[in-house]
Amino acid sequence: MKRLHVHVGVNDLDQSIGFYSTLFGAEPTVVKPDYAKWMLEDPRVNFAISSGNAHKGIEHLGIQVESQDELKAVYGRLKAADRPVLEEGATTCCYAKSEKSWIADPQGVVWEAFFTNGEAIVYGDNVDLSAISENAAEAACCAPAMPAQAESCCG
Repeated sequence: MKRLHVHVGVNDLDQSIGFYSTLFGAEPTVVKPDYAKWMLEDPRVNFAISSGNAHKGIEHLGIQVESQDELKAVYGRLKAADRPVLEEGATTCCYAKSEKSWIADPQGVVWEAFFTNGEAIVYGDNVDLSAISENAAEAACCAPAMPAQAESCCG
């Protein structure tokens, strides 16, 4: 069995550890001053974050579930992560019929949670995710825990 590996550069390691621990429903298995890693079985992934890289973030990531019950559990974690959630619902995307929601982490990295329930003959529509990713990054910058950066990026 294979494991997906994802590495994301972050601005604030502690804030991101809190976000991802909530999203995954698990604490990291490794924590260093500039790095954290989750070795998860559900979803099966080696997920790492670090604050020492110049590049921050990626385009988007996803958690695909195999049942409506699993989707409900993941949706619950999205809402518990205390970030805006874009509930797209039933949609056609990537030649598949799915139900999905979107959230962005403190850096604006977009995540989708989805359950695929059929095939489609068209690619489908892409939802505009810029609002949740741009607002998440600005909100993280303006957060009270980061007063020094707030003045430079928030006016």
